[in-house]
Amino acid sequence: MTNYKLIIAYDGTRYNGFQRQSKHPEKTIQGKIENVLSQLFEEDIQIIGSGRTDAGVHSKGQVCNFHTKKHLSEESILSYMRQYLPQDIAIIKVAIASERFHSRYNVVSKRYSYTVDNGYFADPFALRFAYHVPETLNIEAMQDASKLLLGEHDFKAFTSLKSKTKSTIRNIKSINIVKNGDKIIFTYEGNGFLQHMVRILTGTLLEVGLGTRKIDSISDLLANKTRCEAGPKAPSHGLCMEKVTY
Repeated sequence: MTNYKLIIAYDGTRYNGFQRQSKHPEKTIQGKIENVLSQLFEEDIQIIGSGRTDAGVHSKGQVCNFHTKKHLSEESILSYMRQYLPQDIAIIKVAIASERFHSRYNVVSKRYSYTVDNGYFADPFALRFAYHVPETLNIEAMQDASKLLLGEHDFKAFTSLKSKTKSTIRNIKSINIVKNGDKIIFTYEGNGFLQHMVRILTGTLLEVGLGTRKIDSISDLLANKTRCEAGPKAPSHGLCMEKVTY
């Protein structure tokens, strides 16, 4: 058996997320890729993703792996995938991984970015990749609030996860908030992120930037662990999975 590792970029606008759905696999990133790979290798190929991305979320560095009985060159795989994948999905790299490599279980950290378009008018060329917030945002206040989120905490207030058995403790290594022209980029890196966690963190920090939430309320959210007290879930189209580290 050969274990292949893929690094994938995609525009998630027209897909129902990364993970394959039994009813409509063709509407997911995983379903599209598996369909093409199965044709190429002439066997049922199932890929393992480093993590899920929601409907409308993008990626520049999703990592997947799959096992197959047949060995093909990296060049032939890339050539076939370029021919048959839709143009909003690209294979950045394909390589043979060790037999024990697992794209999900071996993850050390992940990095996500969230882009806010802070122009008076929405940028027509960023509508699919940035959330338009025309109001003035206090960058320094958001940066100060983000520091309270660093380190290991119980992020139960910042997730839509309903499970009572899964841990909601995560470690955020860094949060950077930088303004570049009219765009404000939030970059998060941590050992893992819960369902909708980055989008809820961003929605909460945006409330701080708008002046509708106090900076020190972040500590209260971490202590109280109550989802309804945190901010709204920022729209999916501003979120991008940037990099997975092993």
